[in-house]
Amino acid sequence: MNWELKELLTVSFTLFAVIDIIGSIPLLISLKTRMGDFSSLQATLISGGLMIVFLFIGKEFLNILGLDIKSFAVGGSVVIFLLGLEMVLGHEIFKGEKGTTSGAMVPIAFPIIAGSGTLTTIMSLKANYDEGYILAGILINLVIVYAVLRLLRQIERLLGQGGLIAVRKFFGVILLAIAVKIFSSNISSFGS
Repeated sequence: MNWELKELLTVSFTLFAVIDIIGSIPLLISLKTRMGDFSSLQATLISGGLMIVFLFIGKEFLNILGLDIKSFAVGGSVVIFLLGLEMVLGHEIFKGEKGTTSGAMVPIAFPIIAGSGTLTTIMSLKANYDEGYILAGILINLVIVYAVLRLLRQIERLLGQGGLIAVRKFFGVILLAIAVKIFSSNISSFGS
């Protein structure tokens, strides 16, 4: 495979926008306050494991359900679009489960970092990009996730509330554009 920087950047940036680790900082700080300290490395490894497993066996899982990657990509693009809309408008579309006290790893590794949006995006990206790019994009994002989890308080102080909102809205617009691209490049397979 000939590596193209543009492809790697697109995949990495798409995953970064969907994972939205910067936009999740207020939620992560709240969880840390309520549940106590958690292992940044453990949360990163668990979420990374989920993403990598889904990258490699997600297709087989879809086959069991009678779906192909292009169908999943079209459905996934709708989810990505809604995630972007949620980020831009500031209205919660995907409701989180209230009162989860099953330990910090469950709400942090899944669904905050490796949630349904991230797993859907990984499968949607498979329709347009080689697995090598997606794996590299996941690993790049895991480094970023780990750094953010380790530096939660410092990042919060640096960006401030207004900065966090601006970053979240910016990535929301990027996600909307990515969703339209994935949808338009896969919907044609259903015609004729």
